[in-house]
Amino acid sequence: MNRNRGAVRWLLLAILLLSFSAASFSQIAVGISVRIGPPALPVYAQPICPGPGYFWTPGYWAWNDDAGYFWVPGTWVVAPVGMLWTPGYWGWGGGFYAWHAGYWGPHIGFYGGINYGFGYTGVGFVGGEWRGGAFYYNRAVTNVSVTNVTHVYSRTVVVNTRTVSYNGGAGGLEARPTPQEEAAHERHIAPLAEQTQHERVAGQNRENFASENHGRPAIAATARPGDFSSRSAVPARAAGGEYHAPAMSPKQARVGSNPGNGARSNEGFRPFTPPAKNGGSAGNAARPNDTRPMQPRESAPKQSSSRPSAPPKKQSVPKEERHKGQ
Repeated sequence: MNRNRGAVRWLLLAILLLSFSAASFSQIAVGISVRIGPPALPVYAQPICPGPGYFWTPGYWAWNDDAGYFWVPGTWVVAPVGMLWTPGYWGWGGGFYAWHAGYWGPHIGFYGGINYGFGYTGVGFVGGEWRGGAFYYNRAVTNVSVTNVTHVYSRTVVVNTRTVSYNGGAGGLEARPTPQEEAAHERHIAPLAEQTQHERVAGQNRENFASENHGRPAIAATARPGDFSSRSAVPARAAGGEYHAPAMSPKQARVGSNPGNGARSNEGFRPFTPPAKNGGSAGNAARPNDTRPMQPRESAPKQSSSRPSAPPKKQSVPKEERHKGQ
């Protein structure tokens, strides 16, 4: 009898933990809607792959209700075998920008047409592929060393240099899911615990907030999740476009919050522009295998202009390095 009671207790505990995990993912990664769009994606180099089995997860702008957008550095994560990472993205609709959470799955799904670089060209992923239980890296677009990784190949890819960070709306990417992306309805896995912790730690550093770094974070990428030390961190070499401080506070911008009188104004909103039926432009293309550091060729769409609440901190950015994949 006692043994049966113990088994029931363990079962109830497992159900409780699973429910808590699902709820946590829902609160952190989904259900975020704001009235102002994210800054352009910063320009940065990819840290070298730490070893076999690591999968690149690109950086993105996350949201904090007290301080607005903050940068979550791109990082290498040990992938579940056979799984690929579909990045999250911001999409315009219904008068606001909504966050669509990233996930792991057997195939790459739709991620807004955003060019995150390093194999994420806006559609699919060309940075590597699974062959059985081993992941093979495309050295043409990912920073891997044959001394650390033996499963490699090289396949030329046309690199897109656009830095627009959201889908739809004025100035946003006009992209729709491809038939292959629409068909990717397999079992999806929420971000791993180290990914969630990576975002939490990033949100605790004031230098990661757009209001402080003006779209050029001091830590744009890391070699491993949660490791923000100097030996792992890579700074942005440039902002992806001109930064303009939003005209409303983060609390006013958050949909579902109580914005007060400030939200009655249309400042901070973007007029809706329906995406083209035939998909968006491919953007500015770089020459294949061009390893020169690339600068953005167009500025991100302007947000409503006002003075930043605090002067930007001076940051020391090392000289430009040669890199691959962007």
